Amino acid sequence: MFRTVSFKVAFFANTVLLVVMAIGTYILINHQNTALTNQFVAEGKFMSLTGAKSVGRVMEEAIDNGVFTVQDAFDKDYVAIPGFEPPKFHSKYDFYTDKALLSLQDEYLKNPNALFAIAVDINGYLPTHNSKYQQAITGDREKDKIGNRTKRIFDDPVGLAAAKNQTEGFVQAYARDTGESLMDISSPVFVKGRQWGNFRVGLSTNALQKAKQGNTIDMIAFMFGGLMMSTFSVLFTVKIVLRPLTRFTQIAARMADGDVDEKIVATSKDEIGALADVLERMRISLKAAMDRLSRNK
Repeated sequence: MFRTVSFKVAFFANTVLLVVMAIGTYILINHQNTALTNQFVAEGKFMSLTGAKSVGRVMEEAIDNGVFTVQDAFDKDYVAIPGFEPPKFHSKYDFYTDKALLSLQDEYLKNPNALFAIAVDINGYLPTHNSKYQQAITGDREKDKIGNRTKRIFDDPVGLAAAKNQTEGFVQAYARDTGESLMDISSPVFVKGRQWGNFRVGLSTNALQKAKQGNTIDMIAFMFGGLMMSTFSVLFTVKIVLRPLTRFTQIAARMADGDVDEKIVATSKDEIGALADVLERMRISLKAAMDRLSRNK
């Protein structure tokens, strides 16, 4: 194949194009993956911020309506519920949050990327978890650790940092005790001007990775398809452009064998046309020389 000019031109042209497209694709993949991450984080920050404001409003309405006092809302004298490991606790207000916060928090789980959306106090105490984590107790510790996580105190380093966080949209990597890797995003909850705790949103990083992988595969497939189209297009175009050279080669071969009668006509004004003019002058010169030799015999 390398004995043909058209293949050589197509090969080297597309080799250069491959390098350029590979670099461009790499840059685009990184750019789009960064955009996906930013969008993912922005979505989580918005959820945590709106959740924090909603929880604060619910707690204040309960205080205003006399359901419990401000002091009760900030109760830290947690009462252990017997028979649980990890331990569970009641507070002076969880009877209310079990009703008032449950549906509010569950709304956020309609987002397929959200694994949990919860309000925790400043110590990491979680009075009311999402419905999916309030499954019936089975007695199997490992199953219950996944299925029933409400009323626990999450005071692991990430959980405590989220509970005490004072920044809107605070992002952490969270290795959950269920074995899942999450992105934890929290925003502070204020009740009557005081920080009560935070609203935590756990987003599945698996969903983000799948989105990035899909984007990478799509971009590589697009690059490969473009390269294949370019290869065939360049090869076809070069063959058409160089077609006169094949004819000139055949004519030159016949001239070498003494056939100098076929006129060579230039059909373009480019380098190939210039070559045709040169070959035509050579043909005329050879024909004149051969005619002189014939007359001198």
